[in-house]
Amino acid sequence: MAQPDGILLVDKPGGITSHDVVARARRALDTRKIGHAGTLDPMATGLLILGVGAATRLLTFVVGLDKDYTATIRLGAATDTDDADGQITATAAASALAAVTRERIDAGVAGLTGPIAQVPSRVSAIKVDGRRAYDLARAGQDVALKARDVVISSFDVLAVRDGDGCRDVDVAVTCSSGTYVRALARDLGEHLGVGGHLTALRRTRIGPFPVADAASADDLAHAPLLPPARAAALVMPEVHPDADQARDLRHGKRVPGLADAFTGPRAAAVDPEGRLVGVIERRGDDVKSVMNMPEESA
Repeated sequence: MAQPDGILLVDKPGGITSHDVVARARRALDTRKIGHAGTLDPMATGLLILGVGAATRLLTFVVGLDKDYTATIRLGAATDTDDADGQITATAAASALAAVTRERIDAGVAGLTGPIAQVPSRVSAIKVDGRRAYDLARAGQDVALKARDVVISSFDVLAVRDGDGCRDVDVAVTCSSGTYVRALARDLGEHLGVGGHLTALRRTRIGPFPVADAASADDLAHAPLLPPARAAALVMPEVHPDADQARDLRHGKRVPGLADAFTGPRAAAVDPEGRLVGVIERRGDDVKSVMNMPEESA
């Protein structure tokens, strides 16, 4: 029986980890070879991209794609995790919260839009001296993370709702890979002087993959897999070598005659039978594979 091979889009529910979703997929598809392209916190819902079988090799080309989120930021309280799973560390006075007008919220959001230097959440998965930041934070150690350059392409306020001692702001965010929406909530609250944290987060898109195309985490056995060639062609240009060129690419040879067939740094090479040979890059006037699929599952 052929092993499953392809890209699996999953709509993660809240309350479970991304690792839990991978474990479910392994059981449902009866294979151990499954990886993911970026996790979601247990509180968060939305799109996870899993690579199954040889298609795990494609995940490195998915991880860096931009992403869309919808979220709710609660102004009026800060937490030690920058989200609702943490402990409240500070609350704002009623007078300070009352002074947070829609105009001030819009100005704060505008200041966090575009290229920014963002300090990740202290409970992020970033490694510090070989250990995850969240492990250090949970062990009671001070975690000082360096600011990272990210791009917030859009940060739109959808609604502002008053609650008991808080003000909830529903937002939509389009951002580069490596952005922490929790940190946006924290920084908006700090800018407004009232504290802020995330109470809801949903990832709705990664690159060309929308959550609308994702399967439920409870029905993975029947979920369709995107064939490797189709998935690769969605994230990069597609090039069609002939049979001899495809054979040479699979054998690691430099191949002439294909460099002008695509723009950008790389392309998906698809053979005459519609199988993904691999991912190619230019080498002067030639091209060469930088990632090859196994021939039996290409």
